[in-house]
Amino acid sequence: MAGNKLEIILKSPSEIEKMRVAGRLAGQVLEMIAPYVKPGISTLELDEIMRDYIENKEQAISACFNYQGYPRYTCISVNEEVCHGIPSPAHHLREGDIVNIDVTVIKEGFHGDTSMMFIVGDKTTPLRQRVCQCAQESMYAAIRAVGPGRNLQIVGQTIAPLAHKYGFSIVRDYTGHGIGQGFHEDPPVFHHVNHVSVILEPGMTFTIEPMINAGTWKCRVNHKNGWTVTTRDKMPSAQYEHTVLITDDGVEVLTLREHEDFPRILHTV
Repeated sequence: MAGNKLEIILKSPSEIEKMRVAGRLAGQVLEMIAPYVKPGISTLELDEIMRDYIENKEQAISACFNYQGYPRYTCISVNEEVCHGIPSPAHHLREGDIVNIDVTVIKEGFHGDTSMMFIVGDKTTPLRQRVCQCAQESMYAAIRAVGPGRNLQIVGQTIAPLAHKYGFSIVRDYTGHGIGQGFHEDPPVFHHVNHVSVILEPGMTFTIEPMINAGTWKCRVNHKNGWTVTTRDKMPSAQYEHTVLITDDGVEVLTLREHEDFPRILHTV
């Protein structure tokens, strides 16, 4: 037990190695799909390409499919959609859209969970560009802030001034989470300032996945499909996500992509 009645599972060296394998694969899926994110393609087509890559090429499992009844293999959220966008044959991407693709794979019994933003076509609006930039900066800053002996509250304490600087808000209804053999484990990872105290220890694995809204932080769930979350004011939203491991002296980014301009291992303490 760790934290406030939380059941936090510290990973063994062999489990950490399996987490690295799953994390690396999740990152590879995002790199693979990037060339396909173009005007005219449907979000269902993107989902099918990723499903084929995960299941047939990599012999892994798409964790999202049928998770609590979720109907597709990835989440693809566009513009004012915050998260859990269900891929659809009717939703074709347009020039200037901002798109979050969220991938979770299971490999050798362990999960890797990551997401990133894509801009469709050559350009988008300055507001959409800035909300994407803020979300990425927020995730990277929070990753740099965590380490053994530090309080998990530092995630929200780090992101809050960044979002404020941009004039944006942090979604409060959805959080990061512990991850391992379970898709969602303890602890919850709040991206806004909060009072949930968890001291980080080596072997903890969890996601950092700030959702940044250009307007209000308040969201609503699509009552028709029961999944897709949108901003209440229809302003754009953006999210970046990595799965991280707390090490003896810092943090390791398990889902880092090969061509991503960020260190895999950081010595933060």
